[in-house]
Amino acid sequence: MTNNDPIKLLYITNQISGSGGLERVLSIKASYLADKLNYEVHIVTLNQGNKSLFYKFSDSLIYHNINALGNPINYFLKYKNGLKKIVDFVKPDIISVCDDGLKGFFVPWFIKKPCPMVYERHVSKNIEIKSDTTSFFQSIKLKFIFALMNLGAKRYNRFIVLTKGNLKEWNLNNLEVISNPLSFYPNKISSLENKTVIAVGKHCHQKGYDRLLKSWEILSEKYPDWKLEVYGSIDKREGLHNLAKELKVDKSVTFFPPEKNIGEKYKSASIYVMSSRYEGFGMVLIEAMAYGVPCVSFDCPHQTL
Repeated sequence: MTNNDPIKLLYITNQISGSGGLERVLSIKASYLADKLNYEVHIVTLNQGNKSLFYKFSDSLIYHNINALGNPINYFLKYKNGLKKIVDFVKPDIISVCDDGLKGFFVPWFIKKPCPMVYERHVSKNIEIKSDTTSFFQSIKLKFIFALMNLGAKRYNRFIVLTKGNLKEWNLNNLEVISNPLSFYPNKISSLENKTVIAVGKHCHQKGYDRLLKSWEILSEKYPDWKLEVYGSIDKREGLHNLAKELKVDKSVTFFPPEKNIGEKYKSASIYVMSSRYEGFGMVLIEAMAYGVPCVSFDCPHQTL
């Protein structure tokens, strides 16, 4: 690379068509680096296909995709060989891995670490915990997974977490804290006049919507004219619609799919509620506060700065 050549940055991630926080932050950072700092930014996706993007990514970004399907052995070989081929072609100056799955920890071994590498962790370690109770064997499995994570994490030049609370989850010497950016700066804030409570996030154990509905059962008896709106990818396996019916709150609770213009929903709400069991950062809190919406949250790890 000469002094006049742009810095080549290669992001390695999964699909970027979703509506989650990782995709939102990646769209902001990658676009800024390409459009404002003139980096040559490449993004490697996995099984992206022709899926449309939920968030706006810069037109300057260069995309590569790896198709890895089949049994675990074929999947691994296709992914490993695909990564190596792309890295050899791009010849990046730095590689940033945005993959909260276990395989992300082993990318330095897959590609033999051709340049400085950064891992960006967007979730808490607790994402590996799938229920409120764990058996003896599940505890052993978690310890094994966490040991593998620590082993892989040490191979990176820098390991990025989102909050100072997240630092407590890792015993590493390469840790840095870089919090997520606020994605918008509204000109108008909520009037706080609507009797609407809002929550944003996909249906999963992490988000704790089962706890939210049980809390709402108590509140709705005292404040029957208020309504709860939940925006995020709907997973029927979580059984939230059925739980709302069992608790007899289905008339005041509505589950909506992901909303691109979520700012308008914040602006029409009077309270934001976060029932998460754990978070990497909790972007929704700063987004809601940007619209002047008061927030009520469980004291969950590790959303504090």
